[in-house]
Amino acid sequence: MFKTAELGQKIPKDEYHELLPELRARLVQTQYHMRAADFSAIIIIAGTDSVGRHDIVTTLFEWMDPRYLETRSFGDPTDEERDRPLFWRYWRVLPAHGRTAVFYGSWVRRPLMDRLDDLIDDDQLDAAIRRINIFERLLAHDRTILLKFWLHLPARQLRKRLKSLDKDPDAASKISDHDRTIVDDYSRAQQIFTRFVRKTSIPEAPWIIVESADHRYRNLAIGRTILDACTKGLEAAEARARRKREEGDKPPTVTPQPANSNGEVRSVLDTLDLTKTIEREAYSEQLEKHQNKLFALQTRAFHEGQTSVLVFEGWDAAGKGGVIRRMIRGMDPRDYRIVPVSKPTEEEFAHHYLWRFWRELPRKGHVRIFDRSWYGRVLVERIEGLATEEQWRRAYSEINDFEEELVEHGILLLKFWMHIDKDEQLRRFKAREAIPFKKHKIGEEDYRNREKWDAYEAAVNEMVQRTSTEYAPWYLIEGNDKRYARVKVIKTFVERLEQRLSK
Repeated sequence: MFKTAELGQKIPKDEYHELLPELRARLVQTQYHMRAADFSAIIIIAGTDSVGRHDIVTTLFEWMDPRYLETRSFGDPTDEERDRPLFWRYWRVLPAHGRTAVFYGSWVRRPLMDRLDDLIDDDQLDAAIRRINIFERLLAHDRTILLKFWLHLPARQLRKRLKSLDKDPDAASKISDHDRTIVDDYSRAQQIFTRFVRKTSIPEAPWIIVESADHRYRNLAIGRTILDACTKGLEAAEARARRKREEGDKPPTVTPQPANSNGEVRSVLDTLDLTKTIEREAYSEQLEKHQNKLFALQTRAFHEGQTSVLVFEGWDAAGKGGVIRRMIRGMDPRDYRIVPVSKPTEEEFAHHYLWRFWRELPRKGHVRIFDRSWYGRVLVERIEGLATEEQWRRAYSEINDFEEELVEHGILLLKFWMHIDKDEQLRRFKAREAIPFKKHKIGEEDYRNREKWDAYEAAVNEMVQRTSTEYAPWYLIEGNDKRYARVKVIKTFVERLEQRLSK
């Protein structure tokens, strides 16, 4: 695989300095045009030439406008990063649309170094590769240009490079233990690198193998590739904008629910018995019982490092806020945080829709409660036409991968759909309008949404069908009786947390 980077290609000094001014000018000009674009670019620098990796990052900052270029360097994870799933540290620093970032190390480094050190075997490396491919596809589908450069040095040149650096005290710090490991057993290292590069070179983000022996050839090759990719990105962005102007707003797509043998159209929500109730006295007793138990369990969970993430979705006025208020009465305020999710801010809109949720993931032992969540992509954004059909259809698998990653990290993930019928919703709307401190919860938009009830119900049915997994099932809560719903949700959390802590 790396033989094509051992051809001895060179650029004469005079030719290099003749070509450089135009390349630099075009790179900066492209950066300026990108500022208002709907895509970002990530440049990943990896490979056997550690000195070359450092030099090319420095060179890019000399050539390009540093105001619109970010550098992210990743070493060993901090305690804060180890408390979260692996990719949290990368999600939180993804560049916004219009910006370019150089990732030095990135998600490539850790699995390779662990394999070189025999901390993981080939099967574990393949598992890491699968997660990397999922992540990179997700970024690419969200219009992130991924430029992955592998800087290659043949064994003889690598040994010569390290030998010369050993003689220079100022440069010796650039040599890592892994550099020496690669030199000591170059053949084995190349086998690992070949396996990794081949399996992570996906159509959406292929590796670009660069011969790194001659720094002038290397620099021009990388600079030209960046310029070409970003230029094509700008052309694609203009084409998207032109199509949007020409097509205008398209009505959202709602998949009709299939009818049964009697011609009836039923959804998973129709299977819920909304007549379920609980007497007030029994409600008070059970609520207090489960709140007390939750306090004890969450105190234990905090000390044992058991993290919980709770997701609440449901109809307007379905009782999400009431459930959450009763739940937190049985918890230490230092252990939890509630995240109310509304329309994305300008900063959030300039990132992948999952970005703001990744950033909110809690440290070990804590609880994060999402009042609405990433499921907005397949609900409100779908129905209101805020996401394209391609985007929301793709979101089902993206969400499943995201939730699988949380669960693999040991997070207890609970997802609740609070369900009421249309008549009960209207009754609650009217009741809120009559209460001064609740009137702010009702507006014209709430009534407009009622007109789309059937469309939302079809979307919820598909959401549950496609995202209720063995590792993150949906809990459908009968909510016409608020008291019944509150007890059922808190009891479910208590039981699941108790099961997790007993393992």
